[in-house]
Amino acid sequence: MSKHDSYKYLTGALLALLLNQDLYAYKLTKQLKTLFGASESTVYSILRELQQQGFLSTYDQPYSGRNRRYYHITKSGEAYLKKIQQDWQDFTQKMNNLFEGGY
Repeated sequence: MSKHDSYKYLTGALLALLLNQDLYAYKLTKQLKTLFGASESTVYSILRELQQQGFLSTYDQPYSGRNRRYYHITKSGEAYLKKIQQDWQDFTQKMNNLFEGGY
């Protein structure tokens, strides 16, 4: 798996976390670090990129006297996540075939 593929699947994990609820950046970073060891800088880079591509939107909500920026997956973000999920299924199918002795 290439470094690009790893980044793509981490991007998919981030989008999947946002499918059922909007989350703020710190919480996303904490979850991705716990699950995959992702660095804070990598997560923020992915967030910026996804927002620039229109896959995420943001809004601020007050919390303890300051604002938290929440991320929300857009319809195009959901479509992109489906593409990543299909790529993952293709990859895992190839790996399963290989592990089972087939090519």
